[in-house]
Amino acid sequence: MGGNTWIRQIHRWVSIIFVVVVTAIFITLGVGAEPAPWAYFLPLFPLALLTLSGLYMFVLPYAARWRAGPGA
Repeated sequence: MGGNTWIRQIHRWVSIIFVVVVTAIFITLGVGAEPAPWAYFLPLFPLALLTLSGLYMFVLPYAARWRAGPGA
């Protein structure tokens, strides 16, 4: 597997983790319990990873065109 494939796989799995954490926080709030204050910070690390990998994947086509040169 190439580097781009690894980035895409990591992005997919981290997005699943992010959704599970955010859903757990909402379920806790829905039950009427107040989650611990640190629980609100749990999604920030996966969100940062998603931002970085998403930006990388967003830039890939533009970088490929730039490397190909004019007229490509």
